[in-house]
Amino acid sequence: MPPAQGGVVRAIEVRGNQRIEADTIRSYMVLQPGDAFDPDRLDRSLKALFATGLFRDVQVRREGNDILVEVAENPIVNRVAFEGNRKISDDVLRNEVQMRGRAVFTSQAVQSDRQRIQELYARRGRFAATIEPKIIELDQNRVDVVYEIQEGDAALVARINFVGNRAYSDSRLKEVVSTKEQAWYRFLSTSDQFDPERLAFDRELLRRYYLRNGYADVQITNSTAELAPDRSGFFITFTIDEGVRYRVGSVEVSSNIRNLDAAPLRRLLEVETGDWYDGDQVERAAQTLQDAANLRGFPFVDVQPRIQRDAAARSVQLTFEVNEAPRVYVERIDIAGNTRTQDRVLRREFRLAEGDAFNAAQIRRSRQRLRDLGYFQDVQITSQPGSAPDRAILHTQVQERATGEVSLGGGYSTDAGALADIGLRERNLLGTGIDARVNGTLAQRRSQIDLSVTDPYFLDRNLAAGVDLFYLQRNLLNIASYRERRAGFALRAGYAFNERLRQSWTYTLTQREVYDISQTASRYILEQRGSTLLSQIGQTLTYDFRDSVIDPRRGGVLRLGTDFAGLGGDVAYLRTRLDGSYFIPFERMLGDPDYVLSISASVGYLATAFGKKDRIIDRFFLGGENLRGFRIAGAGPRDVTTSDSLGGRFLWTQSTEMRFPLPLPAELGLIGRAFVDVGALSQSASGPEVRDDSTPRVGAGVGISWRSPFGLINIDLAQAVVKKSYDETQVFRFGFGTRF
Repeated sequence: MPPAQGGVVRAIEVRGNQRIEADTIRSYMVLQPGDAFDPDRLDRSLKALFATGLFRDVQVRREGNDILVEVAENPIVNRVAFEGNRKISDDVLRNEVQMRGRAVFTSQAVQSDRQRIQELYARRGRFAATIEPKIIELDQNRVDVVYEIQEGDAALVARINFVGNRAYSDSRLKEVVSTKEQAWYRFLSTSDQFDPERLAFDRELLRRYYLRNGYADVQITNSTAELAPDRSGFFITFTIDEGVRYRVGSVEVSSNIRNLDAAPLRRLLEVETGDWYDGDQVERAAQTLQDAANLRGFPFVDVQPRIQRDAAARSVQLTFEVNEAPRVYVERIDIAGNTRTQDRVLRREFRLAEGDAFNAAQIRRSRQRLRDLGYFQDVQITSQPGSAPDRAILHTQVQERATGEVSLGGGYSTDAGALADIGLRERNLLGTGIDARVNGTLAQRRSQIDLSVTDPYFLDRNLAAGVDLFYLQRNLLNIASYRERRAGFALRAGYAFNERLRQSWTYTLTQREVYDISQTASRYILEQRGSTLLSQIGQTLTYDFRDSVIDPRRGGVLRLGTDFAGLGGDVAYLRTRLDGSYFIPFERMLGDPDYVLSISASVGYLATAFGKKDRIIDRFFLGGENLRGFRIAGAGPRDVTTSDSLGGRFLWTQSTEMRFPLPLPAELGLIGRAFVDVGALSQSASGPEVRDDSTPRVGAGVGISWRSPFGLINIDLAQAVVKKSYDETQVFRFGFGTRF
């Protein structure tokens, strides 16, 4: 006879459980012993047990005053495996799926992981990929989950179309977007694989390109991607509403901060009346004004550009309003992602500390300094609200990169000939920032071994200290009819006065030898035979205001170096050298950041001291890298009877080089160069057989730099435009190096 509808639950009996305790199962139920029987709560208990994901089947029923719960537990995952995957590794797939060994198996989780893998392949452009999960049952209620994958071919971008563009051709806009059409030479790139996230990024690239070139009303109204019926490729279409092109009308700066005069700030702006409107330039100008106000002692500044369009006149009026920003201080600096590099290595690169005024310029500078370390693939610094409205937390997220190198290399250069090298280097030793390396080079005309250790913050102070041990042999028979060897050590120390100005000191003790002199060598070379001990102290003062140390595009660097030899040893001299470079970007004018003009110059002088003669291995030489179009040491003083280069004591050079993109896909990594080099070398030995003419030599030419997968390759074609009859020229220069 069925039990009465009323009554009180006396007990809950659980059956069928193997791993899960009965009390645990009872705890999930809504209806508990002592409660009145309620069909609704009994049904909710059944649903609660299913919702745990622990059971593939659950039955709940009433027997008298008891409740009987019969369960069939879901199996435990023994392992998760992948078969058929070649383009994506097991490790990447394993990080994508949620199913793990020793987890509870559910069909919902398997299907969810299957969808995740499908989406991962779709992001790689493989829309034809199929994923079939196979469940292999084992003893003790365990299963293996195997995802059988057929990757299929990648669906590449077959064509990119633009609709509505009148000012710029399709070919020009294809250079702007990061997505590229499929081509045979893109086998080392993924830019021709369709990626929805990249498509959104390309819309922003197009918008910013038009804004940079005066189209303040531009809108990228749509972007579509259509998959071919055979799923072999995508057809991408961008729809553009260009609007009209604006010029800059008036440019004003207004200051709403007491004691901050707007007139000096206005002179800092590069935006001028009559220029084409440039959205990026306006942002840079606002940032320039904010940085200038910070340097003038106003840390809490906000600069807002106000833009008024006059469509009829096709001009915009710009007003930069300088307002006082809320007073915000740095409460804390958090660092995450540095699994190897010590916190103190990162914190010492910050240009502001906890408790300082929040300064966007210093934050940007801190991020650039962290990137210049070379320890991280990516560095991001974001601000978050602190414990009070006037407090901010700086969250620094870094992504570590490998800093150790075991390198074997080979290549060819015009200077050294065929070469091979082997090296071991750790740029971030034990996460401390110490740079340690040992390197050996064997070449046709040079052999060298170096051991170097540098601590950029010795004793946790503003002091870089290091030591070098070296041994060098050079074959200069084809230049000056002799060989040389050097062995010694150097002690280094350096410190920074501020962000831009730095000084370093070096003491060097070197044993040098000039040997194996040709019997037909110049008498000025023959008298150099033998060994000398060099004891030298030197300093270098550097003012560096480049935007990047690794790839400068604007700014410059100026160096003054002096070496004094004579603290013991066999030689005594004072050698001074001043050199500098300045980089001028042409992105604003030509629309591409790869247009950069580089102007560099150098001057050096060697003066003997204490009545001692100068040695040829201490002199300057002209030609090759510092004067293209001429051989190494091909210009300057020379013994015309033997063709030996004698070097000189006074050197000056000047080089003007224009870097520009080639009409080839950017992902090939090719940059073109056109250059003019000028220089002169004089004040060597005197005699009837010596030609020592200090008139300038000029070389001009073009070159290509290729950052290939095998290393940097430089090719120069240069012509000696102005030269002397005894100078030795060189039309072709080739440099190649690789590490693997």
